[in-house]
Amino acid sequence: WPMRGTLHVVARDDVRWLTAFLAARVLKRAAGRHRQLGLDAKTFAKARTLFEKHLAGGNSLTRPEMYAILARAKIAPGDQRGTHILTTLAMERLLCFGAHRGKQATYTLLDEWIPSSRTVDGDEALAELARRYFLGHGPATVDDFAWWTGLNLTESRRAVEMVRADLESHGEYWSGPLQTARAGSAQLLSAWDEFTVGYRDRSAMVAAKHVTKTLNGLAWCVAVDGRIVGMWRRARGRVSVEPFARLDARQAKAIERARARYDVFTC
Repeated sequence: WPMRGTLHVVARDDVRWLTAFLAARVLKRAAGRHRQLGLDAKTFAKARTLFEKHLAGGNSLTRPEMYAILARAKIAPGDQRGTHILTTLAMERLLCFGAHRGKQATYTLLDEWIPSSRTVDGDEALAELARRYFLGHGPATVDDFAWWTGLNLTESRRAVEMVRADLESHGEYWSGPLQTARAGSAQLLSAWDEFTVGYRDRSAMVAAKHVTKTLNGLAWCVAVDGRIVGMWRRARGRVSVEPFARLDARQAKAIERARARYDVFTC
């Protein structure tokens, strides 16, 4: 949970510096909710000690098993308390996800799962974050970067200034070198896909009349040439597409190619 209190897949070499740099802001904002739930420093420390003991030696446990450990130690995991304990200890870099057990995710100790990783902090971390974001997501604005990272606008503007020599400016937008996208490209986007969630302003992708239905692009959307043109779902092993309007032949063929790629991926 390095950014915005949201689960991310992170490269092993980046997990510690990203979490250390960004998660403290999330924990600060969560302090009021922790007080409501009766979660104080003593409770978190007790939970930390319990999990260090039970996960040591390469062990991994499912969420229900982690909750059972808390309950036996008279730390009630209900009413979202267990969730906040696990996410807080992950943001404090004690826990991370391990290998799945069947369909269930497991938790393990970060220091055993990933014994070492890169160290980046301070301005170096701020610059690295901005450089990666705009090279990977550009054209994007400072507001987009602030949304994506959870940084405030002052920090975000300073980050852009630190790396502007590596970027191209397009008015209020920043990017790396731009290339013309090939027409006829389609994607079946998952919910909360980085394609849309990486930006605060999604008006270039989602028409105003479709914002509500698509949760402003955060639902299971179909994109053609960068624009959301419909929704999709998978039921009983089959993908069905619900376009917002009649598709032309080029759009329909692009979506069929995307559907075929998805079928190969899931078979």
